[in-house]
Amino acid sequence: MAQITVDDVRRILVACAGDMEGVGPDTDITHLTFEDLGYDSLALMESAAQIKQEFGVVVPDDEITKVTTPQELANLVNGLVARAA
Repeated sequence: MAQITVDDVRRILVACAGDMEGVGPDTDITHLTFEDLGYDSLALMESAAQIKQEFGVVVPDDEITKVTTPQELANLVNGLVARAA
């Protein structure tokens, strides 16, 4: 299975919860917090459902609520993929 990238996270967040606040399409969002990007826990839960649909990875609710940046979310998903392999 392919690894999820920060670009994948961006695409999924925008699809699930709308555009990022004050962030252009070329802005590096890797280490910006979800709060700074204008996303709340509901947006992350919806993104987790989309990740499951697209990548076949179940992101547990208690783990999705602990990540604070797109890079942390990508790392979490990729770690779950590695554990499942």
